[in-house]
Amino acid sequence: MGAGHDTVAGELARRAREQGHDAQVVDLLRLLPHGLGTGLRRFYQASVRHFPWMYAGLYRALLRPGPRHRPSGIPLARLAGRRLTDLTERTGADVVVPVFHLAAQLTGHLRARGRLRPPSAVLMVDFAVHRQWLHPGNDLYLCLTDDAAREVGRRIAVPVETAGPVVAPGFFAPAAGAARWRRRFERYAPGRPPVVLSAGAWGAASELDGTARLLAAAGFLPIVLCGRNERLRARLAGLPDTLV
Repeated sequence: MGAGHDTVAGELARRAREQGHDAQVVDLLRLLPHGLGTGLRRFYQASVRHFPWMYAGLYRALLRPGPRHRPSGIPLARLAGRRLTDLTERTGADVVVPVFHLAAQLTGHLRARGRLRPPSAVLMVDFAVHRQWLHPGNDLYLCLTDDAAREVGRRIAVPVETAGPVVAPGFFAPAAGAARWRRRFERYAPGRPPVVLSAGAWGAASELDGTARLLAAAGFLPIVLCGRNERLRARLAGLPDTLV
């Protein structure tokens, strides 16, 4: 759905190829028929950017746990079922690794019904476990933290392991120009520790300006990352004591 999922999928594929395996990254939304995936992506992006109250309602209805029956993502996800099973048979896939909750619903649904030959190992890229990630038909869950793994284990009876975050090797290496940026921060705000506020690749966040002001007032240097949202960047550019 977003760059976070794509980046994790790309790094998993890189690691697999580095070890001599074939790996293919598939966007589940592109497998949905009749342009449904494009429509879903645009609706989600618009809701988190412009109508956060709508996204909050969807989260309460679809993602939060509760005693009452909640809607599932399976009816939508299974529209991509035939294309996914055809792809796994055509490529001879040994394993399918969902990194998006809708994909996890689909693979669990297909595995439970014997329609997906290779096992499915779900890599949860969220720290908080929400119900749309969970389907007992999946073969394995890989979680970022021990707390998340324990939560998954409490809610469904499948093998669970803690894998930690999946990031590229460059994430741990000193960034090019890091010393120059440190000097810039020190000149701009001497003695103020920098704090990064990220709105993700879509630049979707609420109250960034208020958060930046609170941090600046507390003696920090807010550094706001606006992703590809130039409108957000322009709106926040005038914030005092803040780098945007």
